[in-house]
Amino acid sequence: MWIEKQREILPQCSWQHITFTMPETFWPYFKDRPDLLAETIRLASETLIETAKTKDVKVGIFSALHTFGRDLKWNVHVHVSVTMGGLTENNKWKAIRFAKKVIMPMWRYRIVSLLREDAKAGNSSIDNKTLDFEYNKYWNVHFAQPTDSAYHTTGYIGRYIKRPPLSMSRLEHYDGKSVTFNFLNHKNKQHEKTTFDSDAFIERFTQHIPEKGFRLIRYYGFLANCVRSKLLPIVYDLVGQEPPKSVRPIAWAELARKSFNFDPLECILCGSRMLPGYFKFGKSQKEMMKHHEVLAKRQRIPI
Repeated sequence: MWIEKQREILPQCSWQHITFTMPETFWPYFKDRPDLLAETIRLASETLIETAKTKDVKVGIFSALHTFGRDLKWNVHVHVSVTMGGLTENNKWKAIRFAKKVIMPMWRYRIVSLLREDAKAGNSSIDNKTLDFEYNKYWNVHFAQPTDSAYHTTGYIGRYIKRPPLSMSRLEHYDGKSVTFNFLNHKNKQHEKTTFDSDAFIERFTQHIPEKGFRLIRYYGFLANCVRSKLLPIVYDLVGQEPPKSVRPIAWAELARKSFNFDPLECILCGSRMLPGYFKFGKSQKEMMKHHEVLAKRQRIPI
């Protein structure tokens, strides 16, 4: 539902998707620190806002915080999608494109400054030698190829933010004591398997659950909630886009088809369309857990 809503609201113009990463050395200092995590989203977006401002452009931005890698380790990075154009002071549309050689040093400086000030306040033990060493490195800020709309970006971010850190399709084995799942190793581009005992897996999984009320997705520029009602109609007019109509509710089956290319109403035995035959109530959670293997394989539960 979130993905469809964003596709209705976001302007149909060129977009640039940028992934802001930081050195692995810094990741632990953001753990259990929602205040610092929130700052990473703001600082990443600010690099684009301030760069666009020098060219008299107010861009539209939506940003998403990720704290997990494919192997569930703690890995802090920010995904930012920005319009490749924006509003000038006299409400004209002006094209813009961001360059890595400009944005990366701004991001690096802001994160190092954030951690330096946090250490001065006595909130962390990171030292200036470590900060200086990492500051003199090249940081990976990935610029994806521009797209004609935000369609693919919303789908990509939505699949990360609106689902758990590990999808059920990646689970390989569970025997009551350990969990095995597969992941894509970005270093060698190979699919690998890893196994953790149950307690270690739960700890690794739950560390990515944000605190209640923490906003993983935030909006800036002309998409900021405080100005979008005023500025978005102007943007729609400039890019030749009809204002969005009310988004119709999407049924759970349709949502599964669009998000995961999987039809939950298709019979796994004969492929025909399934219809509700009857309802039966009364099975407790304990009883359902007896059928965990059958459920995981999408097979019929014995009645």
